[in-house]
Amino acid sequence: MRDQLDDADPLALEQQVCFALSVAARGVVAVYRPLLEPMGLTHPQYLVMLALWQHAPLSVRDLSRLLQLDPGTLSPLLKRLEANGYVRRERDAADERSLAVTLTASGAALRARAAEIPPAIVERLGLPVEELRHLHTALTRVIAAANRAGTTGPGTPTTVAS
Repeated sequence: MRDQLDDADPLALEQQVCFALSVAARGVVAVYRPLLEPMGLTHPQYLVMLALWQHAPLSVRDLSRLLQLDPGTLSPLLKRLEANGYVRRERDAADERSLAVTLTASGAALRARAAEIPPAIVERLGLPVEELRHLHTALTRVIAAANRAGTTGPGTPTTVAS
């Protein structure tokens, strides 16, 4: 493996992990789009809903950490989901400084429709489930490595999500 890397141009576009990840992410999100549009969701909103279906209620801070999104990115997603009637943002009774996000009945009911998405994605991608699980494991390791690397370099943030 090391010999292959030594022979390759280190700046060749097709050799860049960042390029492969970026193109793969755009491609996979595009596969989700026609499945999410009838539900009135964008892919980032779908990720918020997945987190809430699993963990609701959540504080905005906890949701931000879970999704690894900064609050400035998360806030417009939550506003749109609230406008669509899927979530409610309320001050936490125990801590007025904290904003809690809960599912509405409509948001909770949307979960049944969303359950059809994972098998549809597997079918559309045409990849074996075991290969997708392996990819998920590898990407989880890449995320952890990137998070570690992001905390040690000069001029880098101390966390991925603030």
